[in-house]
Amino acid sequence: MGNTQLHVNIGSQLSLLCGLLTGVSSTASAQLIMTGNGGIVRLFGTDQAILEVPEPRKDLPCTVNPTKTALVGFDLKFHGGYEVSVPMKELAGQENLLTIIFRVTPATGGGDPTYFIQRIKVPEIDEDSKGEASFYGAFDIGEGKYKIDWLMRDRAERVCSNYWDVDAQLSDKDNQMALAIGASTIRQSETEYFRQEPPVQRDSDPTTVKILLNYAPQNPRSSVMRPIDTSALVSILRNISRDPRVTRFSLVAFCMQEQKIFYRQDNAEKIDFPSLGEALAKIQLGRVDLARLADKKSDIRFITELMRSELSTGERPDAFIFAGPKVMLEHNIETEALKEIGSLEAPVFYMNYNLFPQAVPWRDTIGNAVKYFKGLEYTISRPRDLWSATAEVVGRIQKSRLARIAQNAKSN
Repeated sequence: MGNTQLHVNIGSQLSLLCGLLTGVSSTASAQLIMTGNGGIVRLFGTDQAILEVPEPRKDLPCTVNPTKTALVGFDLKFHGGYEVSVPMKELAGQENLLTIIFRVTPATGGGDPTYFIQRIKVPEIDEDSKGEASFYGAFDIGEGKYKIDWLMRDRAERVCSNYWDVDAQLSDKDNQMALAIGASTIRQSETEYFRQEPPVQRDSDPTTVKILLNYAPQNPRSSVMRPIDTSALVSILRNISRDPRVTRFSLVAFCMQEQKIFYRQDNAEKIDFPSLGEALAKIQLGRVDLARLADKKSDIRFITELMRSELSTGERPDAFIFAGPKVMLEHNIETEALKEIGSLEAPVFYMNYNLFPQAVPWRDTIGNAVKYFKGLEYTISRPRDLWSATAEVVGRIQKSRLARIAQNAKSN
């Protein structure tokens, strides 16, 4: 077998993404944080000694390249990691087992190290195989400086080790952002988009919002939801849900491409992310509905009816928040249809997810409707946009709510 390459992604909490080239396969468990009795992690003496002495070893030849630590995506976390490659000839022979152990230690504040472990099963490989096997690892951290001590060993106890420093710092433009992970904190990388949120200690004053989420890809012609699109849209929901000033949530998740509502949650204390994920998994973007293709105005009728039914119900939230990518339809919602909804007491906001605002700078169908109701639109292209938009939207909701309470008190 010639020029074989084996690629395994071992990002934390990730089952296994195996690039299967020229017939080579691999299996591995998820990368996990190591735990022990009383929180003390106990390693084999040789592993502990290798981690303690920062002198790289190459008994098992490998190349370790740390990845750039950055705010990737919209989850407001720093992501660190590495790529390691091993010549295939070093893994040739019978089945092998690679064990990766590394620890991440805050360089300031005296915090304890966090240990990670990953075991990778390597299949039998021909002696004449060429090329390299590549593995990827990841972890999440808050702002700060960290030291990484890393090793990998095979069944023959050959070791490859490396050591590097990580500096996770917000830029001057971003230093007002509140990250999802505290400073000098280490976490497993999250790959489950719809995991449940930890409890939030919320304010005593009741503030309710109704969120209308268009769960659709940035590219309206795409037949799949890209991870970056899913991450961005779920991150918008998470940032709203984490704000302690918001105490109750109603959520309507729809898909403009499918022209269908997939999930509804009414007046709840928190957003049920696992249930939302189960419902959205049923979306089939690649399916073609011939009836909709024949009806050139089905899309505008759907969004018109959605607006009419969701904004004019008996429910009286403190704000309506639309979220999602641009909806560029041939027609806008007719003014008469918007007039039927009537005057909204609550403010309306639009958090428009748009990675390339310069490519589509004009207002979309939802944006035009929001403008009609004298609402505000925010373009979400970077993590900073999401943080600042959420802070401003919730602040305006609070201000509007207090103004309505004062006005009602005067009227009475």
